[in-house]
Amino acid sequence: MNVVVSTLNAKYIHTALSLRLLKAHCGSEFDVTMVEFTIKDPLMNIVSDLFRLGPDVVGFSCYIWNIEETLRIVRMLKKIMPELVIVLGGPEVSYDTDYWMEKEPEVDYIVMGEGEETFLHLLREVDKGRHVGNFSAVEGIAHRKEGKVRLNPPRLKLPLDEIPSPYRFPEDLAELPNRVVYFETSRGCPFNCQFCLSSVETGVRYFDIERTKADLLYLIDNGAKLIKFVDRTFNIKRDYALEMFDFLIKNHRGCVFQFEITADIMRPEVLSFLAENAPPGIFRFEIGVQSTNDATNELVKRRQNFTKLSRTVNAVKDSGKIDQHLDLIAGLPGEDYHSFRKTFNDVFALRPEELQLGFLKMLRGTGMRRDADKYGYVYMDHAPYEILGNDVMPFSDIVRIKRVEDVLEKYWNSHRLDHSVTFLIERCFETPYDFFQEFGDYTEERGWQKTGHQLEDLFSRLQQFLRERGTTELAVIEGLMKLDYFLGHKYKPRKMWWEFQLGKERQGDIYRKLADNPGLVSPRFAELGLGERELHKHVMAEFVPFDLGRYWQESQIDCSRSSILLAYFAPSGEKVEFFAIPADK
Repeated sequence: MNVVVSTLNAKYIHTALSLRLLKAHCGSEFDVTMVEFTIKDPLMNIVSDLFRLGPDVVGFSCYIWNIEETLRIVRMLKKIMPELVIVLGGPEVSYDTDYWMEKEPEVDYIVMGEGEETFLHLLREVDKGRHVGNFSAVEGIAHRKEGKVRLNPPRLKLPLDEIPSPYRFPEDLAELPNRVVYFETSRGCPFNCQFCLSSVETGVRYFDIERTKADLLYLIDNGAKLIKFVDRTFNIKRDYALEMFDFLIKNHRGCVFQFEITADIMRPEVLSFLAENAPPGIFRFEIGVQSTNDATNELVKRRQNFTKLSRTVNAVKDSGKIDQHLDLIAGLPGEDYHSFRKTFNDVFALRPEELQLGFLKMLRGTGMRRDADKYGYVYMDHAPYEILGNDVMPFSDIVRIKRVEDVLEKYWNSHRLDHSVTFLIERCFETPYDFFQEFGDYTEERGWQKTGHQLEDLFSRLQQFLRERGTTELAVIEGLMKLDYFLGHKYKPRKMWWEFQLGKERQGDIYRKLADNPGLVSPRFAELGLGERELHKHVMAEFVPFDLGRYWQESQIDCSRSSILLAYFAPSGEKVEFFAIPADK
C-alpha cells in the first residue's frame, strides 16, 4: 500500500515534524513517502504532484495556517481519485471533529490527538480493505459507519521512546543546512492558559535524554544550522534544562538553538550558568508574556509573576549572550485599549531584541473559545479564528493596534533603525507605544501599509512623519537615521533618502586629506591603506550635528561639537565600519 503524508508549511524553510514522526513510526510496516509544500504553492501544482505519486492513502497534517488550502486540495483529489483514502490529523481537526466530518464528505478518517500509533493502526485496517477493516476498533479516529459519523474513544498516550527517531531520514540530509529543524524533547505543558491548546493536555512527558542528545548530535554533525525546540516550557525542570544547555554549549559547532521558556520560573543558578558559559549567539529564547494585567491573567488562568519575569529578561540581556523574543496577545478578556497600551510599554521597557504583537485566536478545543460568549467575543468563522472584538475592545481598537503591529515589525523587529527609534521613544514621545501608534496612524492615512517599500522608503517616510508633526531635535534624529541607513548595507549604497549636506567638492577635500594623512582618523583607519581612489569608491562621508565619538562611547548626544561620519564599505561585503572626525577639521 502506497502511503503519502503531506502538509502545507507556512514557509519553505520550515519542516514538518509531524510527517517525520508518522513516517518513523509507520515506516517499518508501510511504504510512507513525505511530501511538503507551502501555503503559497499553486493548488494545481500540489494536486498534480500528489497524483503523480499514485497513492492509496494520503494523510494531511492540519493547522490553522493551512486548513483552508488543505481542504481545497482534498476536494480536488477526490474528484480525480475517488478511491483514494484521505486522512486528516493535527491540532486543527482534533477538536470539533464531528463538525469537520459532516462538513467535508471527501474526508474518510480523522486522527484525533497524538497520531503515531493511531495512524499505524488505521493503516493496518485500511490495508485489509475498506469493507473488511474494523475501523470501530481503531481508538482515536473519526470515521463513518452506515452513513453516520462515529467518534471512537481516545487512545491512551504512547510511551514516547516507543516512537523511532524522526530526525535521521536520508532524504532530509541535503537540506539540513538550509531549513529549520523542529525538535521535541517533551510533550505537554504544566500550565493551563485558556487561549492555548497545550492547556488541553495535562502533564509533561519526556523522551529519553540520551536518545535526545544522540539525535541532536546527528543533526549537528550533518550540518543543521537552526534547531527550534517545540517544547512548551523547556525550563520546567531545572536539572534537565541545565544538562541540556551544557550539552549544547559543548557540542553546538555553530548551530543555533531556539527555546520557549517561562521566564518567571527560571532559576538564578541557570541564569548564572548561561551567563558564564554560553557562547554569544547560539541560544535564542522565546518568552510569552501576553499581558501584564493581573486581572486578565487570572481570567485566562495564567500564572505569571511579571517582576520575576523582568528580572530574568534583564539578567539574560545583561549577559549579552542570548537574543530574546517576547510575545504579546492583544484582545485577551478584561484588557481594553488603555490596558494593552500599558502592557506594551511594560514589556517594551525590557528592550527585547524582538517584540511580537499578536492577536487572540479562538482556537478549537480551548477554554477561551468555549467561553467566548461570556466576554462578548466576535471572531472570524474560518481559521485562524482571529478576534474581531469583545466587550471591552471593539473592532475600532483592534484596527488601531494592527497599525502598531505594522510599524513595530518594520521599525523595531527588523533592526533597521535601532539608533533612531531608541532616540525617538526616549526623547520625543510620551511612551514607546505612542510612537508606534502615532506613526502607524500616519502610515495608514497615506496608504503605506498596503504598498510595498524599498529600504530607503522606510527612512523617507519616517522623516516625512517627523517633519510634519514638528518633532524637535530633527537634525539629530536625521543624523542617527543616516547612521542606521549605512548600517543596513554591506556595499556602498546607491540610493539615498536625503540630500547630502557635504557637497562633492567638500567630500573630495576630505578624501584627499585622509589619503595623505589617514592617521587623522584612527590607527584602524590607517591600517586600511586606502588611497584617494579607494576612498571615493568605498567610503561615504556625511555631516552629523553631534559628537559621534561620544555617542559611540557613552550613548550621549552632545551637540556642542559636530562630526563627519565616515562609513567604509569593504569590497568583500563585510560589515560596514564607521569612523568619525570633527566637522571643523
